[in-house]
This record gives sequence, C-alpha cells and structure tokens, in this order.
Amino acid sequence: MKEFIKINECDNVIIALRDYKKDEVIDLEGEKITLLEDINRGHKIAIKNINKGENVVKYGLPIGYALEDIKVGSWVHTHNTKTNLKDLNTYSYTPKFTDRKLDLKDIKVNVYKRKNGDVGVRNELWIVPTVGCVNGIAQRIKDAFLAEVGELEIDNINVLTHNYGCSQLGEDHINTRIILQNTVKHPNAGGVLVLGLGCENNQVADFKKTLGEYDGERVKFLISQEVDDEIEIGKNILIELYNQMKNDKREEVSISEINFGLECGGSDGLSGITANPMLGYFSDYIIALGGTTVLTEVPEMFGAETLLMERCKDEKTFEKCVHMINNFKEYFIKNGQEIYENPSPGNKKGGITTLEDKSLGCTQKSGTSKVIDVLKYGEVLKEKGLNLLSAPGNDLVATTALAAAKCHLVLFTTGRGNPYGGYVPTVKISTNTQLYEKKRKWIDFNAGRIVTENMSFEEITKEFIDYIVSVINGEKTNNEKNRFQEIAIFKSGVTL
Repeated sequence: MKEFIKINECDNVIIALRDYKKDEVIDLEGEKITLLEDINRGHKIAIKNINKGENVVKYGLPIGYALEDIKVGSWVHTHNTKTNLKDLNTYSYTPKFTDRKLDLKDIKVNVYKRKNGDVGVRNELWIVPTVGCVNGIAQRIKDAFLAEVGELEIDNINVLTHNYGCSQLGEDHINTRIILQNTVKHPNAGGVLVLGLGCENNQVADFKKTLGEYDGERVKFLISQEVDDEIEIGKNILIELYNQMKNDKREEVSISEINFGLECGGSDGLSGITANPMLGYFSDYIIALGGTTVLTEVPEMFGAETLLMERCKDEKTFEKCVHMINNFKEYFIKNGQEIYENPSPGNKKGGITTLEDKSLGCTQKSGTSKVIDVLKYGEVLKEKGLNLLSAPGNDLVATTALAAAKCHLVLFTTGRGNPYGGYVPTVKISTNTQLYEKKRKWIDFNAGRIVTENMSFEEITKEFIDYIVSVINGEKTNNEKNRFQEIAIFKSGVTL
C-alpha cells in the first residue's frame, strides 16, 4: 500500500495516505523529510519551504496561499493556508480539449421501454404530492395499497414527500412545480399518482396544463378535498396503475442510453485521488460510447471553473457556463453570505483546506470530455455528452435536481459517508477503504482500493462498470435496500 502521494510534479505538498506521527521520516525520491507534527490520513505535508504569501500547490495548481512561513515536514491546512478566490470574475474563452484513450467496448443492459421512447432502469409506482400538506395522506394510501396487493410484482412503491407547493412566490413556486413535473414524467416510474389537496398554490389544474406530454394511462390525478374518501379512491387508482405495470418487461439496449448524474458529498483528502478521478474515467467511457453524464453542485466548481470553461464545445456553451457560475456567486452576495464559506467541517476534518482544494478534486468527476451543454435548475437533458447542471452543493437538493433533469442513476462519491438516497438509485462510492469496511450498509463500491491495492484507474473502472451494469439490470443499491429515497427542492425566496 502507498503511504503518501504526490499528485503533480509541480506540487509543493504531498497527501498522507495513512496517519503519521511527529518525527517519522518520509523518503520522497531519495529526499528524507522529517515530520514536524502529527498528520492524519488525507491531509497535506509540505515537501518544500513555503514562504508567507506564496501559493500552496496541489494538482499542479494553487489551492491557496500561505498565511505564514511553512517549513518542510509541516502540516498544511486551514491554520496556515487561505483561499486565493475573490467574488466575481471575468472570463475569456480559451478552448483546450483532450482526448483520453480508452479501451471501448459497448455493453448491453436491460431496461424498461416507455411509450414515448424513454427508457427506465426501474419500474416503480410513485405518489407525488403537489403540496406537503398531503404527505401523510399519501403514506396512508400507500399502506392501504400494500395491504391489498401483498407482495409486489414491480420494483418498488415510493411516496416522494416534500415540504413545498404552497406559501411560495415567484421563482420558488415555479421551481417546485417544474421539479415535481419532471419527476412525474421520469422514466424510472411505470405509474404515478399526483396527489393534491385542493387549496394549495400548486393547483392540480395548472399543474396538468403546464405538464406537457404525458402518458394518461400511467399518470393519474387526485384532489383530496374534492372526494369523500381519498384513501380508498387513491388506493384504487394505485391498483389500476399497478395492474398495467405488472406486464412491463425489461428489454436490451446499449448502456449509452442511460443518463448518469455525477455528485459528491462528505469529501475528504482522498476524493480527488481515488473516487472522483475514477468517475472521470467512467464518464469519458460513457460519453465515448455516445452516452450522457451530468455534473452539478456549482459552488463546488468555484476555483476550478476555468478548467470546465476551456472544455466548452463552443463560445455559446462557454457563455452559458460563465452565466451559471456568476449567477450562483450573485446568489451568495444577494443573501449577504461569503461565496467561499466552504469546505464544510467534515471536509476540513478529512483533509480539504480551501474551496480550490475541494473544487479541483470535485470537478475530476467530469473526466476530460467536452462540455456539450449547460442546464439551468429544473431543465431536462437535451443533448448527449457531458452536461453541467446548475444546482447547489446540498446533497439532497443536488441529487433531486439530477433526477429531475432525467438522470437514471446518481453516482455519489464520499470520503466521510452519507446514508441518504434520491428517488433514483444513488450509488455510494467510498474514497477510502476504511469507510467502505465501516459502513457496508451505506457504501456500494470501494474506490479506496486504488490506494490500498495499488489498482490502476483502468482496472478499477472496469470493475465499476460491471457493478453499474448489475444495478441498471435490477440489483438494488444500499439506499434502495434501506428505503432511503428522498426528494428535496431548492428554495431561495420568501415563505408566506
């Protein structure tokens, strides 16, 4: 097992891959470095003297500047390093494209084909409330349905509860409606009951008018205040949908038909060394086959945004990327918040020092492919290839945004661990082996073997592809086994 790693030849820090004690000696290419203090796994060790004001360099790029003189062998972290980032920036389009050489072989997967040509990796029955007031009613309808039908002959039934749909104005109200509408039409659902109350802002009649094309045999509506017994009527609607869904069968298609969301949370010092680069290889593989991946969490692009901008396919896409970045920064400023109040306490404990440190690791999930399109929050995928999606870094909100954009699965890397899941299969990928061994009921795949078993990215990506194929074909992820399938909608305005 490797004990430390120097990511780029230009770096003036290395990353500890185990816990170190003061006075231990590291041999770095023949140079003996004595550690001046205890340094934990995932944290940075100075391998050169870094003068006050000089840049700390990781991934070959500055991740901040030294607040004081930092001696060789010192721990480099938040106590002696600060971000270089400022509020708003101007950018210029300087395209730079890279082709990663991949051993390509198309893979077939088994999915459900929907009437409109979409495919789903699950055949689930969903209840989607238009307003949080009927969350409890939705659960009662689900319980009554299960009591009558017994053992399910479909993949699952899920109530997608949320707190919104009323007392919202302007953009918040529109965002709630759009996210719920996109969810109703998601191809992982073979049947949907849209459950309203009757007096909410998010009126069912308006919801239907702006829903666009949908399969009326598979999407049904119920307004609770307009009927005597909403539990009984709702149960009967679910049974009607269920009896149609039972006949749905999986069919074979290319893996390139599947849309993959790319996300991370609870990152640590190994995120940019193991799991995130592995997802970058996976993303490039899927895109090379003609498929689609989606990178989100805009605040975790700050500091690495120019690396994404130079990969935009053309100037129009570049301008959309600039707008996405600066629009999110203006959101922080409007609310009187520091743009770079990031990383989180858990990130820092895991070894991430500044937002540049975090972002340079996070954006590796996107690989090296061209950026084909940039989506606003609530927009649905239009073009195959690598897409960027505007959404915050909050895990649940970002996952919901990816699913609402029509991602079939979300691939979620984590160094600290997180048990949650979205309403699409949410694959948890550990950045370190210790987390995988500790949280087997949370984590689905261990990318930490890149370090512990000295695996190459090509080797582990092939294993990861095999696992993803099994999930697409029906193997449940831990969030599905635990029934942790949640929805969260971005809110930025006034609540009445």
